[in-house]
Amino acid sequence: MKSIMDKLLKLLQENARFSNERLAAMLGITEQEVADKIEEYEKKGIIKGYQVLLNYDKIQPEQVTALIELKVTPKRNLGFEEIARTIMMYEEVESVYLMSGGYDLSVRVTAKDFKDVALFVSHRLAILDSVLSTATHFILSRYKENGVILYDEPVDERRGVAFL
Repeated sequence: MKSIMDKLLKLLQENARFSNERLAAMLGITEQEVADKIEEYEKKGIIKGYQVLLNYDKIQPEQVTALIELKVTPKRNLGFEEIARTIMMYEEVESVYLMSGGYDLSVRVTAKDFKDVALFVSHRLAILDSVLSTATHFILSRYKENGVILYDEPVDERRGVAFL
């Protein structure tokens, strides 16, 4: 039964709008079992929420998203938790990850333009006591996000030529 529930989570991740009826049919269990398991996942905090994945290039092309690498000094007895909690509370911040490798935290932010991201980094992130350095990378194009392909095939606007 555990593998069915793992499949339930995968299906919900692919499309949270699947009805319980459809999920039950896909998994070979009853609608009530689906509803009960989803409720259990929500209560345990396994399912933290439901979101729509938007293609911002189509609705807000002037908006920019940046990935910011941070090198930080962890606090004694708190590790990276304190600085991560501080950063995640900023409205511009979409996600914060503890990383392995050349930097400690990865922060994704979205703003109306490059200048706003630069101001966020220089006036809010870089001044935090634990922050040693930052490196900002701007997303230029999105092709796939959270398993969903966002890239539309380009339309060939060349006219066909007929040879007689």
